[in-house]
Amino acid sequence: MKFLFFKLILREFKSQKLRMALTIAGITWGTIAITLLMAFSMGIEKQMMKASRGLGKGIVILWPGQTSMVYEGLPQGRRIHFAPEDMQLIKDRIPEIDKISGEYLRWGVNVEYGHVHTTKLVSGVYPEFRDLRSHYPQMGGRFLNNLDIEQKRRVVFLGDKVAKEIFGSMDPIGKLVTLNSVPFEVIGVMTKKLQNSMYHGPDDDCLVIPASSFVMIFGDPWYDDFVYSVKPGVDTRDVEKTLLRLFGSKYRFNPEDERALWFWDIKRDAEIQEKVFLGITIFMWFIGGMTLVIAGVGVANIMYVAVRERTKEIGTKIALGAEKHHITIQFMTEALTIAFTGGFLGLAISALIAKLFGLIPMEGALEFLGRPDINWPVALITVATLSLSGFLAGYFPARKAASINPVEALRYE
Repeated sequence: MKFLFFKLILREFKSQKLRMALTIAGITWGTIAITLLMAFSMGIEKQMMKASRGLGKGIVILWPGQTSMVYEGLPQGRRIHFAPEDMQLIKDRIPEIDKISGEYLRWGVNVEYGHVHTTKLVSGVYPEFRDLRSHYPQMGGRFLNNLDIEQKRRVVFLGDKVAKEIFGSMDPIGKLVTLNSVPFEVIGVMTKKLQNSMYHGPDDDCLVIPASSFVMIFGDPWYDDFVYSVKPGVDTRDVEKTLLRLFGSKYRFNPEDERALWFWDIKRDAEIQEKVFLGITIFMWFIGGMTLVIAGVGVANIMYVAVRERTKEIGTKIALGAEKHHITIQFMTEALTIAFTGGFLGLAISALIAKLFGLIPMEGALEFLGRPDINWPVALITVATLSLSGFLAGYFPARKAASINPVEALRYE
């Protein structure tokens, strides 16, 4: 009996090839459109968030500025400089700060290895800089440690672009490079990372050495900036006000003078960016929802017309002895078969497109685009919604047609 029923369903499919193909195509296209729309949206969002963390996660960068107010008889326009002891002062007086590293900068340093000559930016920093600025070493290497600082070791950590430029495919760990003719041993190479914001150029094109060694070689008396992070639950704006009061007292400037110190709050920027991406996600959901409605209406129309046109057929079957529930079950089975065939075909094609796109080398601008990431719950909800639209559009007309008098059904135009 079941075999005969499915044989009947198969025969109906063969007799309605065009109609079935159009319905399946409608569900397939709707599934592909929504699934890929959300997949590319998620891919871009993940990649942009990853790139924003390339500069550092939850950090604040502090630069000395220039006074813009007269204070205690002192004129405006005075330059502020961060002395080496200021980092310990911050640690002692502001417990809300979690990690901090002073940073010395020197542009145009001559870097040499064998016959390779180039000029690069060199930073003098502390071990905390690794986590603050996402300077994570590749396998086999390391970042600076406290002994490097204490013993003023001549060791250098390379950006991955610098390492390729100087050493090519050669392993640079343990090799000696000279910085302004002073030899330094390479102890690590930075893991490749995305970075969409910076304040002294991309990190992959810089060299990092211990702050103590930097002062010994270049003689810089002041830090160029501080990089710090705050403890969980601490508002970075409160810490900024405390720093203005602390340095205002030491360097004698008005704590209300916001030009005396410059802050770049990456943590606050990240929160704003998250809100922006939330807005984009909501917009994408709206577009996806509208696409889903349009696709659902299209599928429903096709199914509705298909059933209405087969009213005479239904009347004939009833006249020959078919039960009403047999007619209803037949159309339910057809509708569900069509819906799930189109839905899962759409999922398969979407997954294939995402896979093929993932094979494209992510270089240059494409690196920030990211790879499409299919949101499977959303994809399955799409299939279910389109399937339900097609099912309901076929079920109610079929139920109504199965309930009318066979004579009236045969006379239906």
